[in-house]
Amino acid sequence: MGSRRCLVTGAGRGIGAAVARRLSAEGHQVALTARSTAELTTLAATLPGPSLVLPADITQAHAADEVVTQVEQEWGPVEVLVLNAGTAVSAPLHRVTDADWEHMLELNLTAPFRMLRRVLPGMVAQGFGRAVAVASTAAKRGEPYVSAYTASKHGLLGLVRSTAQEVAKTGVTVNAVCPGYVDTPMTDVSVARISERTGRPQAEVRAGLAAQQPIGRLITVDEVADAVLLCVASAAITGQGINVDGGAIQS
Repeated sequence: MGSRRCLVTGAGRGIGAAVARRLSAEGHQVALTARSTAELTTLAATLPGPSLVLPADITQAHAADEVVTQVEQEWGPVEVLVLNAGTAVSAPLHRVTDADWEHMLELNLTAPFRMLRRVLPGMVAQGFGRAVAVASTAAKRGEPYVSAYTASKHGLLGLVRSTAQEVAKTGVTVNAVCPGYVDTPMTDVSVARISERTGRPQAEVRAGLAAQQPIGRLITVDEVADAVLLCVASAAITGQGINVDGGAIQS
């Protein structure tokens, strides 16, 4: 494929950092964006190839345009976009506030929409592009106490599928990767919250999440990155929601 200009959102840690490391190791230029300048700078120092550190809060309406413009000015049009930034909130539906709901949609769905909208014309004009959204198994099924998160991830998968159809003949692919429970800082926060709410020890909570995957363990960030890199490499995979969940959802 040769070297491509890549942009990874939510790149400071977890899945985003793993994807950035893999893309850089494959010889690509990798622009990194997240809210934490310190995390991005630390990561950039470990990458073997060229990188850009672009701190931003992508829930801000102007952020997508500003970040992508910086990449274009430094390197040229974005060729590979990995939409990884996201978060989760857990509560029974009747306790989900308007603010909770709006934040889930803003970060997990609206921000990816804005970023994809900004990058897609340049990809189509070049005749090449790879967009990969990190969704979740929550994009495929409903589970209790995560209604806002699940709604946002279902929406993200719908955005991916529709956009893929629009650009299928242009050399641009659009896919989602749908992990189960991954061993990340976000899962650590979820474990702590469940433990606090239920009184169960954190080790027991973590074991319960691991048991929800038939392979009996949490997914690793590198296993998610494997699927992202597959979508980047292939011109024939598009419009897909690829499960990386140890067999929990067979589709």
